[in-house]
Amino acid sequence: MTDKPRLRICLIGSGFMGKAHAFGYTMAARVFDLPYALEFHTLVDISDAAAQRAADALGFAHAATDWKAAVANPEIDLVSITAPNALHKEMALAAVAAGKHVYCEKPLAPLASDALEMAEAAEDAGARTQVGFNYLCNPMVALAREMIASGELGEILGYRGLHAEDYMADPTGSFTFRHDPAGGGALADIGSHALATAEFLMGPAAGPIKTVMGDCVTMIRERPDGKGGIRKVEVDDIGRAFLRFSNGATGSIEGNWIATGRKMQHAFEVFGTRGALAFNQERFNELHFYATDDPHGRQGFRRIEAGPEHAPYGLFCVAPGHQLGFNDLKAIEVAGFLEAIAEMRPEPYNFRMGLRIQTLVETIQVSSREGRWLAVT
Repeated sequence: MTDKPRLRICLIGSGFMGKAHAFGYTMAARVFDLPYALEFHTLVDISDAAAQRAADALGFAHAATDWKAAVANPEIDLVSITAPNALHKEMALAAVAAGKHVYCEKPLAPLASDALEMAEAAEDAGARTQVGFNYLCNPMVALAREMIASGELGEILGYRGLHAEDYMADPTGSFTFRHDPAGGGALADIGSHALATAEFLMGPAAGPIKTVMGDCVTMIRERPDGKGGIRKVEVDDIGRAFLRFSNGATGSIEGNWIATGRKMQHAFEVFGTRGALAFNQERFNELHFYATDDPHGRQGFRRIEAGPEHAPYGLFCVAPGHQLGFNDLKAIEVAGFLEAIAEMRPEPYNFRMGLRIQTLVETIQVSSREGRWLAVT
C-alpha cells in the first residue's frame, strides 16, 4: 500500500510506441521513487478485440475504442498519445480541454501552426506536457551536453547529426500513414530526433539553430496501396540540412528512412577547439571523446562506457558496462515528466519545445523547395 496520490493513465494506441509508453510507466514505477502511484486505467485501440487484447497484455483495467469518451472520462488524469501523427492535434486538444496532462509522441503535429495551437492550449489550461524524445534521456547524451556546456571541448566549431533507419528502404513496401503528407516524411518522422539532439547538445554553448539550407528528396515515388493499386509518394525519404548556430558554429543533420542496413543510427559528432565527441545509438552505452591535449602519439578517441556514475544508470544496474536499453530511456522520460506534473522540476520537453522542432522541420522543407538559406523564426 502507498499513500502517494494516484495518477490514472489512458493510453491511446498499442503498437510499437504504445507498448513503449506502457513499459516506460511500468519500469519507472519500479526504478524511481515517483511522486504518484500509477494506475493503468484505459487502453484505446482501433477495434474491441485489439483494445482488449492489449489491455490484458499490458495491465489496463479497461479497454475502449472511443478515444473521445476515454479522454473525457473524469477518472483519467494523464493521456498518452501514440496514434498516427495526423491525429495528435485533435486528441491532445481534447485531452487538455478535459483537464488532463498529455504525453504525446513526436512529431507533435504535422504543421507548426497546429503545434503552436497545442502548446498555447496546454499553457492556458495549466496542463503539463511531454513530447516523446526519449533519446535525450540517455545518460551518455546528458554527459555529452555537460562536457560541451562546461567548455571541455573548447569553442564549439561544428556539428554533424544523423538519424538513419531502413524501415522504408524496400520500394515494394506498402504506402502507410507516414507517407501521407500529414505524416510529414522522413525529416519530420525521424529527422526530428536529429534536430532535437542538435539543439539539446549545442544550445548551452552554441545557442539555437539560426539559419538552415534544406534538401528534401523523394527517392521512391510510388508505393503499393495495399488494395491492388499504386499511390504516389509526395513526402521525403531523405531530409538533409546545413545548419548555422547562433554562435557562428556550422553543422548538418540528416533524417533518412531508406538507409539500407541501418536499424537505429541516431548519431552525432561535435567538434571543438580542444576536443571532440562522437556517439552512435547503435552502441548507445558509449560516448567517444578526443582531447587535443593528450600527448602526441597517444591521441585518439577514447571510449567512455556508461555506468553507475552516469545517473540514473545506477538505479537500473549497479554494474558498469551492463547497458541500458530503449525502454529504459522511456522510463527515464516518464519519471521526468511525472516529476514535472508534481511541480518538482520544469517539464523536460514540453509542447513548446515540440513546436520548436516542428518549426525547424518546416523551415528546412521550405528552404528545400525554394533552394535558399532561411532564418528560423
